Amino acid sequence: MRDLTHTGSELKLPPLSLYVHIPWCVRKCPYCDFNSHVPTHIAAGAEPSSGSLPEAEYVDQLERDLRSQLPWIQERRLRSIFFGGGTPSLFSARAIGRILSMAEKLVGFEPDIEITLEANPGTFEQAKFAGYREAGVNRLSIGVQSFDPLQLQNLGRIHSGPEAEIAASSARKAGFDNINLDLMHGLPGQSEIDALKDLARAVELGAEHISWYQLTIEPNTAFYSAPPVTPGSEAIAAIQQSGRAYLASVGYDRYEVSAYARGGLASRHNLNYWAFADYIGIGAGAHGKFTLPEEGRIIRTRRTRTPRDYLSLGQGAAAGESTTDNTTDFPLPKASAIAPEDRPLEFLMNTLRLEAGVPAESFESLTGLPLEAIAAEWQRLQQMELVAPLETRIVTTPFGYDYVDEILQRFLVST
Repeated sequence: MRDLTHTGSELKLPPLSLYVHIPWCVRKCPYCDFNSHVPTHIAAGAEPSSGSLPEAEYVDQLERDLRSQLPWIQERRLRSIFFGGGTPSLFSARAIGRILSMAEKLVGFEPDIEITLEANPGTFEQAKFAGYREAGVNRLSIGVQSFDPLQLQNLGRIHSGPEAEIAASSARKAGFDNINLDLMHGLPGQSEIDALKDLARAVELGAEHISWYQLTIEPNTAFYSAPPVTPGSEAIAAIQQSGRAYLASVGYDRYEVSAYARGGLASRHNLNYWAFADYIGIGAGAHGKFTLPEEGRIIRTRRTRTPRDYLSLGQGAAAGESTTDNTTDFPLPKASAIAPEDRPLEFLMNTLRLEAGVPAESFESLTGLPLEAIAAEWQRLQQMELVAPLETRIVTTPFGYDYVDEILQRFLVST
């Protein structure tokens, strides 16, 4: 690949989102490789209360974290906020409200901001749904995974199928009109009919958004040490084909590899990621991305992973103590620049996940590189009918959408 160190192209500021990581869970699921931690002083399977987690201390730390990153925000307002985990619904509505008030005060919100909170379907969390809605959360993402009791047992989930159904109804009664249900397929012993039953139940419950993704066995998980027997590749392909056809037939548009929405309610936060826009990451193990046009740099950030280490950061800073430039002595997250030669792959790793792709001109504005940086390889892929012409959009063909990993591999090799 030719030298991309000096391109003459100008980086532009993209939209900005905020990710808030709540790292605690009641139990670690055997398939989970996320940064989640079970409090050691909580009895196995017991529900932590707001008094059994360092909730207030953690929220104070989140404020210090956000303040430290204000110089990178460059006066943009937030288009979306996502509370992920872990299990964010272990925190009280009061704590979530404090975080939202802090974010609005320090950064500011776009008028139509989307605010999502991940929740488990258990009765402990359901009791808080109305409080979350009152605090400002306007989108709830419920981790159902399956309605089948055997599969829930296989996945180590602590809720039942009926509890998941009640959770969706409880969210609706609490005033949520934008609900996502997380479901998995390719589960141990799962048939095509079983997978479709899960989807049909989610549709019957009226979910505006369904995240439907394949179970994968990841390193550093219990399943990696003792892998379950899952359906073969042909069975998985049949499940995916039938599931996609079914969701399309009942009005759900697939806009990302594993995401389906109806009524135009695609997740704005997810779209921000996949469009290679910017996001602040606060909390233990949180990642972020910032574009710095005046420096010609794009950086990725990450915080220390464990809750204990995160809570010990910047012990000399107190929440609310700030200098004239709105910073504290709280340490900045670790940051690394995305080298110009790596930006094409980074851009495509995100944007090609979108079924509709992105405008072609966004490549130059968001990477600082001319479109010619990918043109030669793109032309070869176009001849293979994997991608559409670069004239207006960067997008795969319908055929190529099933081969995104293979397309990306070509750019990995070319760099």
